Amino acid sequence: MMARFYVGVGALALWAGLAQADGHQPFAVGEGDFTWDSYTEFAEKYDLTGQTVEITGPWTGNEKEKVDKAFSYFASATGATVNYSGSDSFEQDIVISARSGSAPNLAVFPQPGLAADLASQGLLTPLPDGTADWIRDNYAAGQSWVDLGTYADADGVDQMYGIFYRVDVKSLVWYSPIAFDESGYDIPETMEELKELTDLIVEDGGTPWCIGLGSGAATGWPATDWVEEMMLRTQSPEDYDAWVSNEMKFDDPKVVAAMEEFGYFALNDAYVDGGASAVANTDFRDSPSGLFSIPPRCYMHRQASFIPAFFPEGTVLGEDVDFFYFPAYAEKDLGKPVLGAGTVFAITNPSEATNAFIEFLKTPIAHELWMAQGGFLTPHAGVNTDTYLEDSLRAQGDILLNATTFRFDGSDLMPGEIGAGAFWSGMVDYTTGAPAAEVAKGIQDRWDAIQ
Repeated sequence: MMARFYVGVGALALWAGLAQADGHQPFAVGEGDFTWDSYTEFAEKYDLTGQTVEITGPWTGNEKEKVDKAFSYFASATGATVNYSGSDSFEQDIVISARSGSAPNLAVFPQPGLAADLASQGLLTPLPDGTADWIRDNYAAGQSWVDLGTYADADGVDQMYGIFYRVDVKSLVWYSPIAFDESGYDIPETMEELKELTDLIVEDGGTPWCIGLGSGAATGWPATDWVEEMMLRTQSPEDYDAWVSNEMKFDDPKVVAAMEEFGYFALNDAYVDGGASAVANTDFRDSPSGLFSIPPRCYMHRQASFIPAFFPEGTVLGEDVDFFYFPAYAEKDLGKPVLGAGTVFAITNPSEATNAFIEFLKTPIAHELWMAQGGFLTPHAGVNTDTYLEDSLRAQGDILLNATTFRFDGSDLMPGEIGAGAFWSGMVDYTTGAPAAEVAKGIQDRWDAIQ
């Protein structure tokens, strides 16, 4: 506890001192916590006095405050000015500015699909030579991040356009440590063990899972995450990519089998709080509440890292609730795949200072400066994970660093009519009685119709 305390205090003092600094040297409080060598080595390479880097992205409010603090160290190191502007309508704004020739130097895309679209229109500039090799060597599951940042240019040639900075983890199962301890349950390390635990809880008279798909007009999306998780745990990463791009059809037996893997948990009345019929009608924000009831209405809830925002007020992470990695099948030997999302930097208006900023993003301290403020995860293998603000973030960061494969949320990469339409509604149909093969064919028919 003491070490974490000093990380936080050091960071706060560092930022307070920055306001009094001369703009070129950081207020060096917290040495030993942050990887200052990476900052010093970077600063020695660049003098960009008088140059400016304009950046736009989706971070606003509190997130903008955090990123401004982190990016101010690029200015301190180089003498350049960094101007970051966040927008709630980023996706529309960046398309307009890029097509009109008025784009900033860098854009932070919350989904790689939009970056790929702009690259195909010749509106992005490839990253500096060697970036792909650097990512392979320095990011956990490096090839995954290279793949996610590589898009076809206007001539159809694949090039490296994107470098990821700040990501989210979805492959989490939330549970009550108190309930597990009282029942003598161990954390499952494989999918086989997770299924055994599910049956054991039922044998003991409990209900293993809380699952809810309700989300207003977006009802159904939580089930798409389940299917994506199951695709990564039953099929190869290449098959996952082919499915997301529609090279593998939605009604392929491999996809149908992944849907039925979700159904193994969701369609068994004994496995789900309220029974299978409650799955489609339970709001995803309410579904984890069963973890906190006495006695618990459920013991596990699969959901992304954001779900604590909907836990009861006063919930203490690590005590009242915790999480473990949603495991893979040991028998399938597919490693430890992780599903998630994240933001990707791409060059929309090149310059010397812009290339330098990409190099800054490669330094551990560029990540640690936000890690210490909270709300940030990174696959950068060179960071000091002690700088994470909270134990829960550190544990999620470890899941990222131990991943053998990372894949972006598939529905977010599909055309909107599919990923945010037919896929959502199709999963509701599946949980309310439609056969998986029939649902999958309907989604594929819709995909064929829009091409």
